[in-house]
Amino acid sequence: MQLNRRQGQGARISLVAMIDVLMILLVFFMVTSTYLDLDMVPLAGQDDVTGAAPPGDTTRLLVLLDSSGTIKVQGAALSPADLSALVAARLGERPGLEVVVLPSGQADVQALARLMDAAVQGGAGRLRIVRLEGAP
Repeated sequence: MQLNRRQGQGARISLVAMIDVLMILLVFFMVTSTYLDLDMVPLAGQDDVTGAAPPGDTTRLLVLLDSSGTIKVQGAALSPADLSALVAARLGERPGLEVVVLPSGQADVQALARLMDAAVQGGAGRLRIVRLEGAP
């Protein structure tokens, strides 16, 4: 009588060790990575806007963005196209013009992006966003 032994099925590959390694790598990269670069948009301090520039200063153009998304320069409401034309005209007079944007806390992010695009289309190379603490 001859008994046939079955051959072993071979070594089993366990995925548990691989999953453990992947979890460790995931946690490592989550802890060591930075997701926000807060220095991408330069922010001006409160001293840069209040009292730093005299009223007749032409090196800065202060642009306000209210909560409804209206762009205002010296109290006059402007469209994005008008803002582009104004920035281009001021840059013709003063090449080192800096556009300072003061958005309201309730202003829509899309309105802020639209304002910044209009200023850049007008040729603004120096653009700052100012956020005053305590201002709505």
